Parts: sequence; C-alpha cells; structure tokens
Amino acid sequence: MSTNDGVYVINGGTQGLGEATARVLAARGATGLVLAGRSRDRGQALADELTGAGSPTIFVPSDLADPSSPEAVVAAADKQFGVVHGLVNVAAVTDRATVWELTGDHIDQILSVNVRAPMLACRYAAEVMRREGVAGSLVNIGSTSGYGGQPFLVAYSASKAALAVATKSLAYSLMRHHIRVNQINPGWMNTESEDATQRRWHGATDGWLEAAGATQPLGRLLEPAEVARVIAFYLSDESGIMTGNVVDYDQSVIGAGDAPKPTEAETPR
Repeated sequence: MSTNDGVYVINGGTQGLGEATARVLAARGATGLVLAGRSRDRGQALADELTGAGSPTIFVPSDLADPSSPEAVVAAADKQFGVVHGLVNVAAVTDRATVWELTGDHIDQILSVNVRAPMLACRYAAEVMRREGVAGSLVNIGSTSGYGGQPFLVAYSASKAALAVATKSLAYSLMRHHIRVNQINPGWMNTESEDATQRRWHGATDGWLEAAGATQPLGRLLEPAEVARVIAFYLSDESGIMTGNVVDYDQSVIGAGDAPKPTEAETPR
C-alpha cells in the first residue's frame, strides 16, 4: 500500500471525492491535511474527525470563485504546517447550459472555478514546495467531458479541456523543480453532488442510481474511494517520475466504437 506521510491541501475537500481523498490520505499516514470548501459544518466536522484519528487536519472556508481564495488556502496550509507536499484540485462547478442557454456570467463562473482556481492553487503550492525544497505532487481532477461532453455541458466541457492543457503545461514548467503535475478524468461517479445534480437538472427520483448503474458496462457507477486511491498514488513516491499525465478513469474508451452522433432529443432546433 502506498504511504502518504506528508501535508496535503484538498480544494473541495468537504464532500464527495474530496472527502474520500482526505480519508484515504489520512489512512495512509498523512501528517497534515487542509480541507478547503464552502461547507463550514461538514468541513469542520471532517477535520475534527481526522485529527482525532491521528492526522492533524484543518478546515479553511473557501469560495474558489473568489480570485484570492487559492492563495489564501495555501497560505493557511503554510501557516499551520510550514510545508506543502501535495495539492489536489477537486472542486468544480457543474451547472448545465446548452449552446442556446449560454451567458457570459455562466461561462465566467465555470472558468473561474474550474480553470483559474486550480491553476492559481498549483502556482501557490509550487512556491511553497520550491521554497522548502520539496519534491511535490499536484493533482487536478478533470472529466471525460473534456473530450467534448454532452450538449448541456458546453462550458463545463471547455473548462475541463482547458484544465488538461494547463496540467501538461504546468508539468513541463515545474519538472526541473522536481514538482510533478498530473490529472485524472473520472467518468460518471456516485457522489452526493451528482445525486443533487441529477435531481435538479435531470428530474431524477429515488432509484436513479441503480437504474444508471444498470446501463454501465461494469454494472455500476464509479465510487469516490476508487478514484481517491489513484489520487493517493499520484501523490506518493510510488508514481515515481510520472508527470504531465491525463488519465481517464471511466467505463469507456475515447476514440473506440462508432463515432457519436447527436440525436434530435439532445440537440433540439
């Protein structure tokens, strides 16, 4: 099993994949965790739980739509622990809008949280790593939607495509500083936020998860703990010199099979 005996910052660390990542890192020996997010109650409760279990953890209130938030989160980590060994950018906005519904405000909101925030967080974490001589690891969470996505995810898909290129550019820029940058693109995942999204945007009712799982090749949706273990791998020395990777974690193979064609129901005129 990988060991993760370092200090890690998780943007979006209060629920879903971020929470699962925090739990995996704590179980693997994290000496410090910083959970950033908007939910004070959940964030503080999780921080208290993990601290009580032996991994000192702080919660930092954060709204990544605020341009100053990424710097403030890393500064809080630096103040508390004096070092950062790894960063995970999980937080994202997944609001829906088709091409006919796009507005400037919608695009700005998506890009500010999904692209600007993780890029800035990488910058500030890398500065602490360089100062402390740490061979660090930065992990961005993208999406398979970054290859095109569905018609109701135009801006979201664009943001995840941009993040993939940013990941590679950051990896190239930071390699000589022994700081690695990788990205994981999860597919459809079973999280509380996905449940809320399905109910809000797609009219889902109780039982939607089982029905959705039945349509998948492996009979279920991804579980956050599965992806969290891959994140822990990239944060650990076990991943060696791997950097600039954008890895799909999904039940599909991009480019294989018949090319998708939009249906009238998907793209009404």
